[in-house]
Amino acid sequence: MRKTIVAIIAAACTLGMNAQKGVTVHGSVQSDILFPEEDYKIGTETYKDDVLTNTYANLGLFSNYVDAGVRVEYLEHPLPGFEPDFKGWGVPNVFVKGKYKGWEITAGDFYEQFGNGFILRTYEERSLGVDNSIRGGRLKVDALRGFRFTALGGVQRVFWDWNTHSQVYGANLEFDANEYCRWMRDNAITWTFGASYVLKHERNEDILVSGTNNKLNLPQNVSAFDIRTHFYSKGFDLQLEYAWKSQDPSADNNYTYARGTAFMISTSYSKPGMSFFLQAKRSDNMAYRSRRSQSLSAAFINSLPPFAYQHTYALAAMYPYATQMAPGEYALQGAFAYSFKRGTAMGGKYGTKFKLNASYICGIDRDLVSENKAELPGTDWYVPHSEGIGDIYYTDINLQMEKRVTRDFNLNLMYMFQKYNKTVVEGHGGMINSNIFVAEGKYKFSKKLTLRAELQYLQTHDDQKDWCYGLAELSVAPYLMFTVSDQWNHGDTHLHYYMGAITGTYKGSRLMVSYGRTRAGYNCSGGVCRYVPASRGFQIAYTYNF
Repeated sequence: MRKTIVAIIAAACTLGMNAQKGVTVHGSVQSDILFPEEDYKIGTETYKDDVLTNTYANLGLFSNYVDAGVRVEYLEHPLPGFEPDFKGWGVPNVFVKGKYKGWEITAGDFYEQFGNGFILRTYEERSLGVDNSIRGGRLKVDALRGFRFTALGGVQRVFWDWNTHSQVYGANLEFDANEYCRWMRDNAITWTFGASYVLKHERNEDILVSGTNNKLNLPQNVSAFDIRTHFYSKGFDLQLEYAWKSQDPSADNNYTYARGTAFMISTSYSKPGMSFFLQAKRSDNMAYRSRRSQSLSAAFINSLPPFAYQHTYALAAMYPYATQMAPGEYALQGAFAYSFKRGTAMGGKYGTKFKLNASYICGIDRDLVSENKAELPGTDWYVPHSEGIGDIYYTDINLQMEKRVTRDFNLNLMYMFQKYNKTVVEGHGGMINSNIFVAEGKYKFSKKLTLRAELQYLQTHDDQKDWCYGLAELSVAPYLMFTVSDQWNHGDTHLHYYMGAITGTYKGSRLMVSYGRTRAGYNCSGGVCRYVPASRGFQIAYTYNF
């Protein structure tokens, strides 16, 4: 199979190169390597291998009419924290794409997203071990003014296998109203509409009703619909999206036959010196996988945004929120930013910027009326009699200040209050209430020499109690950067998680060599999280782009 696909790519590329000039070749190499050392104080694993690595290599050929690409992955000795099925090596991604006058056809492996991803989002996130690409075919049409159409079908990747007993099909149509309204174009107004449909066809599995020998009557076809609109005019932005999913009993919802829904409204406004946004979401039973018995992060067809601020500071990101796909959640997020002008009392000589961010996420509290359905043996339909706000899952309120104090010195300050329901997100631990303080300073000695430092403090009476964090980073532009940091728990464990690193960049290459400890915790991106166990040792991270 691999040889056949590679041969198809080679033939397509040869055809494209013979037909025209201007063929370009691009690619990349990424390798993250750990030489692990056991450290009983922080609870590292007992390692069987002396070297652990996640290594990827991409090669792509691009032209006016034909594109082709291939990716090789070596994950035979993966870094700590990845699922056992993540282990392996091979060529999991290969594609050929033909393009001509608004028509585009792809054969092979590809990624796609409809709208905000409520019913379809396939993507790669290497830090999380997520790659749910689709292997099959895709057609994109942008030949008719104002309209964009996509149709696709195939099987989904799950680690080093593909869900061949399940197929995913989808179609998406988008329409730009301003293409047919000159008044809208003259006033820089855009208004788009979109509609999507996704079908999962999955063969039945032998799943028994709890406590009996009866098998569940599982639907082979699960449909999902999505409609949305996006309006923009003179700094004002409004998005509305609604999704619906048919009965989809799975491991995520304990094999109940409830339908799924999701609704989102997002609005924002910006002008020089000021901006705000406010968005709300209600999602219920929207876990959508190509294999219903799959668990963890594998086989998801869709994705829901987390509606929680994505922090980059170490202690602010210690308790990240993961979207609760099933049973569901209410989520509200808002932000306001304002810049005080130079020469004012608050702005000072160089101006001052303030940002206020807030997130509130909770469960759905239902008063249920239960009805036993004979045609769905062993399951209970639930009919909401009334519905309200459930338990708090996550709350985050943070205020940030960015100020240029002198010509060479910049100061950032942040205070954050956070409530994190560890039981809901991680399965244990109760509610964690914390106050987090951050100070970051950057001083520019010259055009080439810059020093950046961070001091962070997390105060809580819960979990492992208080934490401190310090970092110093010296940049020698444009090639070198030296970093030292320490994350210290002075509440329960009194452990230090020290780290030192040297980073070099030259043209398309970037190399980082580091040594130290990594704290056990969760790494999250886009509402999807992966548990990372504690580790210690030398680390090498290398990337090369050409």
